[in-house]
Amino acid sequence: MPKPLVLTSPRFKDGDLIPIAYTGEGDDVSPPLQWTGMPAGTKSLALIVEDPDAPDPRNPQMTFSHWVVYNIPPSAQGLPEGATPDVLPEGARQGQNDFRRQDYGGPMPPIGMHRYFFRLFALDTVLPDLGRASRTQLRETMAGHILGEAELIGLYTKVHHRGAEPSGASPA
Repeated sequence: MPKPLVLTSPRFKDGDLIPIAYTGEGDDVSPPLQWTGMPAGTKSLALIVEDPDAPDPRNPQMTFSHWVVYNIPPSAQGLPEGATPDVLPEGARQGQNDFRRQDYGGPMPPIGMHRYFFRLFALDTVLPDLGRASRTQLRETMAGHILGEAELIGLYTKVHHRGAEPSGASPA
């Protein structure tokens, strides 16, 4: 029996707090990620980082996306800390997160302890260039092509309360 796809980070364990360096209050860089157990027939990988607790975990109203990456080659065994377009594996593309950026946007929730789901998908195809695809558009394009999925959950609550957030501040 093949081993399941597993996603880990050397910086935090599943269910632990995300170190501040990987948040909007810190350096706002992506944490290093590693994976094992690639399913047979995998042609590409996709990664979505999302917060289902936005804006308030006591009354969530949306899932906020923090990072959308697709067409990661199956030869990659992870992503480095602070992954930017120039260090992503060749062929990998970034979609648009809910900060309206094409990169990693770290956690900085307006209130309470939020859960951040790092979801890795093994796909049986290389996806077309989706441009600034959102998390939803990527999920729709992946439908019917998922061979395996792994999940790593990190937690975060804002450490430095800077007072009232400006009106129109985005949940993070």
